[in-house]
Amino acid sequence: MRNMILKRFSTYDLIVIAVMAAIGIAIKPVISSATHIVSASLMIPGGSLAGGLYMMWLVLAFAITGKYGSATLAGFIQAIIVILTGMPGSHGVMSLFSYIAPGLAVDILMLLLAVFGRRDFDRLAAFLAGIAANVTGTLAVNVIFFRLPPLFLALTILVSAVSGGIGGLIAWELFRVMKKYRLAGR
Repeated sequence: MRNMILKRFSTYDLIVIAVMAAIGIAIKPVISSATHIVSASLMIPGGSLAGGLYMMWLVLAFAITGKYGSATLAGFIQAIIVILTGMPGSHGVMSLFSYIAPGLAVDILMLLLAVFGRRDFDRLAAFLAGIAANVTGTLAVNVIFFRLPPLFLALTILVSAVSGGIGGLIAWELFRVMKKYRLAGR
């Protein structure tokens, strides 16, 4: 089964996915620490504000490979890394849910866009994918830990959508530069 899933990806794809997952995990503690100053004053979880900047790597994993499942696989790799290392941001075994869900949201959104005739990865797709990833991540962490009251949850989702959209646009710009220099797989 595992071999059938991974068979769809080339070695290049798997390396890109692993690198995007690792970069997302590596920058998460730095970005989260910096944004906690602002998020604490708003009384919202820091990940909802900072998430766009580390969820963008899931979006970029899909953009570079152009293959469904890339963002989910990147999220799975992130979950395994944080579980095995005990890094900040680990939710124990629940990390499988909180890290895979955003990647799955990106892949499902990109599949839905393709079904409705929008096959190209463009600025709008990147923007929506960033929103999908960060809102899903925010909701997953809320289910696991926070259980915020409805008003604060709505504010948190709004902040995470804005942050995710910005992260998606940054991913789009990085993808454009990579394509220009022929670093992207497609």
